[in-house]
Amino acid sequence: MSVVFRRNVARMEGYVPGEQPQEPGYIKLNTNENPYPPSPKVREAVLAELGDPLRLYPDPMATRLRRQAALTYRFDLPGVIAGNGSDDLLAMVARAFIGEGDVLACPSPTYTLYDTLVRIQGGRMVGVPYPKDYSLPPALARRKARVTVVASPNSPSGTGVPVRDLAALAEAVPGVLVVDEAYADFAEETALRLARERENVIVLRTLSKSFSLAGLRIGLGFAHPRIIDGLNKVKDSYNLSRLSIAAGTAALADIAWMERNAGRIRKTREALVAALPSVGFAPFPSQSNFVLARRAGGRSARPVYEALKRRKILVRYFDTPRLAGCLRITVGTDEEIGALLSAMREIR
Repeated sequence: MSVVFRRNVARMEGYVPGEQPQEPGYIKLNTNENPYPPSPKVREAVLAELGDPLRLYPDPMATRLRRQAALTYRFDLPGVIAGNGSDDLLAMVARAFIGEGDVLACPSPTYTLYDTLVRIQGGRMVGVPYPKDYSLPPALARRKARVTVVASPNSPSGTGVPVRDLAALAEAVPGVLVVDEAYADFAEETALRLARERENVIVLRTLSKSFSLAGLRIGLGFAHPRIIDGLNKVKDSYNLSRLSIAAGTAALADIAWMERNAGRIRKTREALVAALPSVGFAPFPSQSNFVLARRAGGRSARPVYEALKRRKILVRYFDTPRLAGCLRITVGTDEEIGALLSAMREIR
């Protein structure tokens, strides 16, 4: 018996997530997790779901969660879909819109999972380089792609795209515009109104970052009901567990808890941005819960990344030409950022 993968799958490389250490004692500033706990109401909701309900399948449409999301974000229920994290929703978009040879366009560098999902479908990703200031590339709309994706705020740069520019892009592209807003709760504005107003815009959110629920994998998509109907055709049958539905519903109902923690992170982010030049790194302006910073003198940031790791402090290093001089640093607690800066002073 021989095992033969589809040609595009055999040739592609899989997505590589940030390092997850298996031993304790690390200061983990590499995967953009929230350093603060979720709302206490989440724990209550999860505990209430334990026991006999676990023998039953979850609601395949996650109606409770979607209804609360519609209420929280002032959307009509038919325009909301839930996923196993926003990555699941991105996979639905790829399955629904990208076929053999079809093009997905996005600015680059950005979230590398986009490329992986397109390759699985046998499609082709066209990356349009960001200018040095990470503003929206003017050539993006000219790619005439079936799907155009813009992460705003973007990872790894942390920079945001003004909603007026996204509105103009939605008008110019021939296909669907996906605005990936994984970090929007740390930013100054959101593109959710575009998903209400335009039939070709999908806005994706996650509860992993600002709501401190990365371990439960809860994502939300907002779009015209016709788009949501199509995405429902390609989603997994029971794509959220009962615990995820309960936790996400409770978290969205306690939006004030999330907003307080997001405010704490923004305050620490400002302090980190102000301090990085003193340890030899120039930060990019961030609208997210992390900061991308370039090492002075154009030198590689790998030695600093490795020296921090030896001190049990993890940050993200990308071994690509444009990012080799940079580190991406998650905004942790004030104490964690203090320890990071002290270590960087020693290394310098």
